[in-house]
Amino acid sequence: MPRLPALCLRPRDKRRGAALTLAFVTAVTAAAGLGCWDRADATGTAAGAGLTSSGSGPGTGPEGAAGTADREAVARAAAEAVAEGKSGKKAAQDVVSRSGDRWGVVYDQGEYAAFTDDLDGRWTGVGLWPERRRDGSVAITKVQPDSPAARAGLRAGDRLLGVDGRTVTGLGVTEVVALLRGEAGTPVVLRLGRDGAGGPEELTETLRREQLHTDPVTVRELPGGITVIKVASFTRGSGERVRAAVRSAPPGAGVMLDLRGNPGGLVTEAVTAASAFLDGGLVGTYDVRGAERALYAARGGDTARPLVTLVDGGTMSAAELVTGALQDRGRAVAVGTRTFGKGSVQMPTELPDGSVAELTVGTYRTPAGRSLDGSGITPDLAAADGAEERARTVLGGLGVGP
Repeated sequence: MPRLPALCLRPRDKRRGAALTLAFVTAVTAAAGLGCWDRADATGTAAGAGLTSSGSGPGTGPEGAAGTADREAVARAAAEAVAEGKSGKKAAQDVVSRSGDRWGVVYDQGEYAAFTDDLDGRWTGVGLWPERRRDGSVAITKVQPDSPAARAGLRAGDRLLGVDGRTVTGLGVTEVVALLRGEAGTPVVLRLGRDGAGGPEELTETLRREQLHTDPVTVRELPGGITVIKVASFTRGSGERVRAAVRSAPPGAGVMLDLRGNPGGLVTEAVTAASAFLDGGLVGTYDVRGAERALYAARGGDTARPLVTLVDGGTMSAAELVTGALQDRGRAVAVGTRTFGKGSVQMPTELPDGSVAELTVGTYRTPAGRSLDGSGITPDLAAADGAEERARTVLGGLGVGP
């Protein structure tokens, strides 16, 4: 299941209790995709060093800023549970759930290790993206082509009711994703709901997990000298691939940077991607318990090429960071629909049993100081189904095309 779902983690310092890496998580796509940043620089001035930013969390949709969970309380609950021979992960998650930290989540060692694979654009699963709706139900929003889910006929809009006999209604997306993951070749039984001509129907499908992968950056050319760079997620190497695509575009060609459906990813990669269109300067700021830090673009980007960003409600976290930076810096016109609105920062804490708790510690802002958490980015030009055509019109107005 590609992307990330939402939250993606990096291997972190194994010293118990150490401040590992900052996690900047979004609302997840339940395939397996997540987003993260790499190691955070102590000064906070490196280009995105050290954060994760992706869609993965217990809910979806901009519903306001996240609450916070007390890190010491979470660690204490886990330690007490372990001492009593109980699950430290469960005890920690109970504390997080009661805290109102809607982005907080606890991973066991297996889940944590599996999620790191997402940063390389690979994962083991069945190839579907789930999301939790406000009523607690879980819906499939996307199915990866030529995946076990696609071959079984699953489609966007189907409801996921159960996985291997466990009801998933009410579960967070990351919990659902964990159930869908597993060893390649092993079976997983899905109970599904589908709206048919004769009314709702329920069906059961047995799929076999596979090692899957996705290409995070694809490039295509449109008539009239327009290069479309589609970034599906900010996995490792994606930022440099965006830079390479911009360098390879025909001289004077306009660019559409398509971030629709992008759940986020490594913040370092997002900053590198933004650097393709900027010559240094601020990409965004973030705070960790009140201490503000900054993210800067590298020098030498193409600042003259006409640029439009395409966004929608599936544009999350690290992708919103890029969109907000290019919009605030006057570098791009944003076209599409309002973005998701995930702007809170999570920091991981390793617990006594080896599980990892991602807890909200702050928020991030665009160069102009906008907080996007719960509100998202409003595009400069609203467009839904005709977004690409509207973007072509914008680029034409900027001198691109015949």
